[in-house]
Amino acid sequence: MALLTPEDLKNINRQLQEADSAVLRVTGLDIKGVCKALYGTSPCSEKVGIVPVTSGNGIIGNFSASLHAITQYFGFDSFVTDMPDVSGYYEAVRNEAEIILMADDHTFLAHNLNNGKIANNQPCTGIIYAEIISRNLKTESKDVLVVGLGKVGFPGAAHFVHKGFRVYGYDADKALLEKTISNLGVIPFDPSNPRKFSMIFEATPCANTIPEAIISEDCVISTPGIPCAISEELRKKYNVQLVMEPLGIGTASMLYSVL
Repeated sequence: MALLTPEDLKNINRQLQEADSAVLRVTGLDIKGVCKALYGTSPCSEKVGIVPVTSGNGIIGNFSASLHAITQYFGFDSFVTDMPDVSGYYEAVRNEAEIILMADDHTFLAHNLNNGKIANNQPCTGIIYAEIISRNLKTESKDVLVVGLGKVGFPGAAHFVHKGFRVYGYDADKALLEKTISNLGVIPFDPSNPRKFSMIFEATPCANTIPEAIISEDCVISTPGIPCAISEELRKKYNVQLVMEPLGIGTASMLYSVL
């Protein structure tokens, strides 16, 4: 899991509002609407216990507070435990949490204690960002480029394939690219022979991975990656619709998936 910083999580409510506006422009639905359509679920004020975890690199500043803000934004009743780790888990259960949210350096999970459903942030993030771009109202094209085919990008590519898109894929790691071609039948994209796309899903931890040669006018770029995959100059030049937010969209996907 990509490690966020306190800086990434500043003004999380403002970031969520901006993301909601971007998703609405692209799909005609807000984030809740996309999640409901994708999973067929709706929150009913489920109580969410957020457990800080100290293992690995330790607790990220603002992370638990940001999850608290995100869960409430999406209609859940949430609290952050006073204790971390196993003690925090025990505290959450004792305080009648129905869903547990907790993360270490490798896994960020949601676990619904009532129905046993469990969700991992990485595939849930890939799927929801893919779902958003698949609902793009601005084009009837079924061609989409997926840049980054790891733990977020691969589930996103699989979601596009499942929905009948013609998926082009690229990853600097040739093993990941070959795995995706073999398992999903995606079309390998050659950066040395570029073409323009109206829809791009980017899932890498690198900045400015999207060159001008592949961007069409009014292109929609859906990217959970941090830092941003496209420069501000190119965004303005091509009137790019950018869906990007560090934590909330993926968390909403996790929560709706376990209801």
